[in-house]
Amino acid sequence: MKVDLITSLYVFMLAAFIGFEVIRRVSPLLHTPLMSLTNALDAIAVVGAIILAGKSETRMSTILGTIAIVAATSNIVGGFIITDRMLKMFKASKAPKS
Repeated sequence: MKVDLITSLYVFMLAAFIGFEVIRRVSPLLHTPLMSLTNALDAIAVVGAIILAGKSETRMSTILGTIAIVAATSNIVGGFIITDRMLKMFKASKAPKS
């Protein structure tokens, strides 16, 4: 069964809207656990993109798979950097010893 482009775009827009609304309502206190979850989901996306790009069924699927690999990997790395910076903010600063 072949899904047409309009249906795929409709599903993408719905997913983007629902994702935006869910993320927007998250408390700032839950940001670090949420980043960990999104990093795990992006890792799944990287695996799926590698499979898509590796099949080489069409040139377009290879190009889109490669773009997906780069985008998801950069999102994972950025998420870890942001999470690390946030966790460093909460570490107790040690007073210098006299």
